[in-house]
Amino acid sequence: MNSFWSGIGLRLAATGLFGVMNLFVRLASFEAPTGQIVFWRSSVALIPIVAYLMWRNQFPRALKTKRPFGHLKRSTYGCVSMFLAFVSLAYLPLALATALGFLAPLILIPVAIITLRENPGWLVISATIGGFAGVFLMLWPMLSTPGLDHNTLIGIGAGVAFAVTTAFAKVQIKSLTTTEPSGTIAFYFAVICSIGGLLTIPFGWAPLSTSNIVFLIGAGLTGGLAHIAMTEALARAPASTLSAFEYTAMIWAIILDLVVFGVLPAPISLMGGVFIVMAAALVMFNDQIVAAVARKFKRTPETSTEPANSPAE
Repeated sequence: MNSFWSGIGLRLAATGLFGVMNLFVRLASFEAPTGQIVFWRSSVALIPIVAYLMWRNQFPRALKTKRPFGHLKRSTYGCVSMFLAFVSLAYLPLALATALGFLAPLILIPVAIITLRENPGWLVISATIGGFAGVFLMLWPMLSTPGLDHNTLIGIGAGVAFAVTTAFAKVQIKSLTTTEPSGTIAFYFAVICSIGGLLTIPFGWAPLSTSNIVFLIGAGLTGGLAHIAMTEALARAPASTLSAFEYTAMIWAIILDLVVFGVLPAPISLMGGVFIVMAAALVMFNDQIVAAVARKFKRTPETSTEPANSPAE
């Protein structure tokens, strides 16, 4: 039981660390271009990841892999996803950028229906419609403003694209975890993303102030620690249980927006965020919900009634 509760605590800590990482990324984006932020976030994250592998007595043994191309494929999806996420964070408030990320499980539903001829059921379809309605509500204060800002459109587009690439990256992670330890996946992801960030040098990197160096190092350390906390959480509690706590990210985003930037989403945007989180949760827990409803409303076998014996003549 103690292990179970410590797993939940670690999952909450991981979500909080990712929230702080997003804050550092947004602060760094005021001076540094996205590629430079990706490099710092990924390369600095190697410090806690390697320290974690050493603590588990898995370094350098954990770096051996029979699936180098699997890591390359997963990390490529993840690196593109990271670039898009950081662009979204550069142009949008934390709460809105975070909410758009929750579209990942919803976007795959219509794709599966059209391309794979899947029939996900009424609950999933309803949740998907509700989730996209939530996005519309969140964006309405911006969309209804005359002369919509070009930067806002870039942030929204990057946020939606981030959700799409995240969905595909999660599929690759699921495939890798059948043979590869989580620490190994995190290590190669950080290495490949560091290389991806370095490749943007020809496009121009910015000279960094002391405060921005602090933000970039903070983004790397919190990102690396978040991966470690999530890995340890999964070792202590079932993934299905921990998934529910992923949605506390919205709470962190709203609090950090308010405390650091003095920004509070409009009521209609908050309502849209709730719609998105609820829709994503319904999609994730669809099987459990349907099973629970089926058990509750399962018809009990009718008691057979036989005609009473005729009185003896």
